[in-house]
Amino acid sequence: MDSEPKTIVSITPEIALDHGYTFAGGLGVLEGDKFYTAGRLGLDYYVISLLYRSGYIDYSWDENGNPIPSPQRQPEEFLKSLSLTGEFEITLRGEKVKVKAWEYRYKTAKAIFLEPDSPDWAKPLTERVFIEKSEEERFYKYLLLAKGAVAFIKEVIGLENIAYIDLQEAYTAIIPIVLKIPGRYRLIIHTPGPWGHPSFPRNFFAKELGYHFIDNPVVLTSIGAAMANEVIMVSSKHFDIMRRVIPHLLYKARFITNGVDIERWMNPKLRELLYRGELDLSSLKTARKEARSQLVKLISSRKPMNITEDTFIFAWARRVTKYKRPYFPIRLIEELEDRDVVFVLGGKSHPEDKEGIQYMKKFKELEKKKPNVVYFHDYGIETAKTILSGSDVLAFTPFQGWEASGTSFMKAAINGVPSIASRDGAVVELLEDGVNSWLFGEDIRELIDFGRDPRVPEIDERDYKEFKEKFLTAKNLYVNDREEFCKISLSAVLTTTSRVDMKRVLREYYPDLVD
Repeated sequence: MDSEPKTIVSITPEIALDHGYTFAGGLGVLEGDKFYTAGRLGLDYYVISLLYRSGYIDYSWDENGNPIPSPQRQPEEFLKSLSLTGEFEITLRGEKVKVKAWEYRYKTAKAIFLEPDSPDWAKPLTERVFIEKSEEERFYKYLLLAKGAVAFIKEVIGLENIAYIDLQEAYTAIIPIVLKIPGRYRLIIHTPGPWGHPSFPRNFFAKELGYHFIDNPVVLTSIGAAMANEVIMVSSKHFDIMRRVIPHLLYKARFITNGVDIERWMNPKLRELLYRGELDLSSLKTARKEARSQLVKLISSRKPMNITEDTFIFAWARRVTKYKRPYFPIRLIEELEDRDVVFVLGGKSHPEDKEGIQYMKKFKELEKKKPNVVYFHDYGIETAKTILSGSDVLAFTPFQGWEASGTSFMKAAINGVPSIASRDGAVVELLEDGVNSWLFGEDIRELIDFGRDPRVPEIDERDYKEFKEKFLTAKNLYVNDREEFCKISLSAVLTTTSRVDMKRVLREYYPDLVD
């Protein structure tokens, strides 16, 4: 009998399923893609997160065009799909806290959502994704995730069955100091930005865990990386940049470039043509026409527009925050009066991101002022599927060095949608200028202080000029030489699909478990 452990455990602060509101952004979508792919591959796969009864954030608009935030109540359909799979007690603040573990199953993959049930003071800890009232509340949220995950592992899965424990982002890095099992943990770092490397006062750790760290505050990434057997970055460029951030841990670091769930994100007709070996320019045009028509329907449901086959549909859709440079599409829209272009904007900001909120307001203002602009402030999984598969070109504009990988351009590429992309994240591995997309900007390999470095405005200005030139190149090709444009679309599918397939990613993470 084969006694080798085969269970995979991934612990994450967020995960985006096709149902419910249990995520805020790209990490959640990535973990959802892993979950669905693992289920199809027949892996014994657990992903452990928190159950957020009030989701992340929704926005409505007041009469002055200001976004008004509100909680996302979980759909009853999603809550009813969960089954209670365990109950146990952990200790927080010197009190016993009862925790329920809810399971969502897809084939052989299980998503476990932890929820505090009592006492009353503990219940709000997991009310919303990445939204807390204080630093102390944020600490206890992730301490609850750590202790709850450890209890679930011990009582339900069994330590002896586990082959891998992957810690997704630094918020999970408390776990190795709660449960010490050397050689079993891997820390996956998903961002070079400071928001992905939280820190807490050392007295929090002394009070709750009895550890008196030298550093104050205690940076979770440092703790997790020190106690992990491996530290994994999510693209080759991300690895290159992090070498200058954690040089003392480089001996245990490597990279595995992110990917996407092909079955979740690729147009089914296009996927069938590709897998049957029947994808060529002619069949691509037919499949693209169908996907594009779905986007036109979505746009029309929000705003009446006259969109013809000759209308160029250009999309910018992702989390709205400054380093992703939403001001690039804003400036482009303001400078152009070309009515043969439809600009599709999508995304929302964290309610505490004041600059992000201002960009949302500007997007909304442009939608009201410009007849060829539509803004999806409620951008989510389903709208993303339609926009990323139905647009003609996607804009991918992060400031170089700040995007660890990025996957929106991957989802677009496998649907025959080329990108106009900055040379950041996994773009430099997967996209080639003028072949399967258009690239702009330098390949900067340092983490420039985006808020204060005096070089930033100069880099931005050079980048924007080239971004606009590449936009005009792509648009003119679409309008004047559709055949050549379609060749680039076809190249996007053929050159990226196998390389971004989540099966490839899981094979690299778990080579002994994935055939």
